[in-house]
Amino acid sequence: MATISMPKKDKAAEPEVAKVTQTRPTLARFRLQVDRQTKATFASLDEARNAAKAIKKAFPVVQVSIYDAEQSTQASLD
Repeated sequence: MATISMPKKDKAAEPEVAKVTQTRPTLARFRLQVDRQTKATFASLDEARNAAKAIKKAFPVVQVSIYDAEQSTQASLD
């Protein structure tokens, strides 16, 4: 019976594994919510509105709203 000899692995050739952290992402003031789930955060209201309109145009059935974390208000996009 023949044996197969494999070349030895080089330690330097192995890719480094990225560390995974359990920290929460930083959230900006305006939060884009789709069906009551936060999908993205924005620093300005205009950016959040533009993203909300794009989602609502592509998917008219879903409920899209913008939550203002500083004033604790929520504006629905209809």
